Amino acid sequence: MVDAATLATLVIACLASLFMAWAIGAGSSGSTPFAPAVGANAVSVMRAGFFVGLLGFAGAVLQGANVSEAVGRELIAGDVTLSATAATLALIIAATLVAIGVFTGYPIATAFTVTGAVVGVGLAMGGDPAWAKYVEITTLWVLTPFVGGGIAYGTAKLLRNESISERYAVSTLAGLVGLILANIEFVVLGPSGEGATLAATLGEYVPGPALAGSILVSFVLALLAAGLLFREMEESAERGERRFLLVMGGLVAFSAGGSQVGLAIGPLLPLLEPQGISITAILVGGGVGLLIGSWTGAPRMIKAIAQDYSSLGPRRSIAALIPSFAIAQTAVLFGIPVSFNEIIVSSIIGSGYAAGDGGVSRSKMAYTVFAWVASLVGAIVIGFGAFSVVDLLL
Repeated sequence: MVDAATLATLVIACLASLFMAWAIGAGSSGSTPFAPAVGANAVSVMRAGFFVGLLGFAGAVLQGANVSEAVGRELIAGDVTLSATAATLALIIAATLVAIGVFTGYPIATAFTVTGAVVGVGLAMGGDPAWAKYVEITTLWVLTPFVGGGIAYGTAKLLRNESISERYAVSTLAGLVGLILANIEFVVLGPSGEGATLAATLGEYVPGPALAGSILVSFVLALLAAGLLFREMEESAERGERRFLLVMGGLVAFSAGGSQVGLAIGPLLPLLEPQGISITAILVGGGVGLLIGSWTGAPRMIKAIAQDYSSLGPRRSIAALIPSFAIAQTAVLFGIPVSFNEIIVSSIIGSGYAAGDGGVSRSKMAYTVFAWVASLVGAIVIGFGAFSVVDLLL
């Protein structure tokens, strides 16, 4: 039986988590996936906000467990487990910083603020730094601008190459996306508590070794995706490009939900699971928060990213979304909290430079990078200081 004081603390922690989920939905996961599509005039701002909310919710429920576990249990080493007070402070600090970014139009990296806040309060509780996890996280954060921007640049150059048929180039990219999609894990396909890929699941029905079946299914799905888009582009290249762009926006929105929900609910896992609340129920709650945030606050940030950073066309938008999808799924697979703002902005810049300066605002980017670094350092310092003060007073 939970006493009244503990119950009140849990309620406050859950409200802080819901606020964090709203801020994420209104900011990174709600704004970035469809920003290139909006910039290419493939979908309106309001419609993008509507669909990204639904897809983000689906991604949160189906793929959110890995990052949630990492944020809730792997950022602090030793015997320290986040208390209700620590979790509440971390979520409020992170959500406030993200909300500031939402209302000022500057996309603050959500993963930086949440990771920093959790590390700050965890160290203040007497925990040890989880250096191995920090190296893993930092490696992805540092590589993301170079890998994402580089792939986007190369893809945009490919699509601009007049010696290569646009129909073949875009269809090949669709096949690559299909190959990736066949090999990402979905919790509904695996045994209880685990995920499984489409390739592995369908490969079980193919005679012979399991690995051979998975490979065969992967290539069949890749060829199917490429063939469908090739046929579409035979009828109308412009319509085919825009449909592919919308599909990519949907896949990135789904991936955003899978990675970003953990930033909101991760700190709650050590508090709610001992009370008998399943991680699936917690993921649904976080997904609802993302959904509300996307529907109420995302349009402002969608406009900021789509119009302020670069004037995008369909091909450059496709070039930006492909690496975004791949990097997001890599983060989900390894349970690494990652900022979608960092992913998408880097990809947009990479695709933009394939066409010259791409209309990228250098001053805007300088302020954004400063906001990313300041939010990480600030969240660690504020989290450590806030918990130390509260612990002293209580």
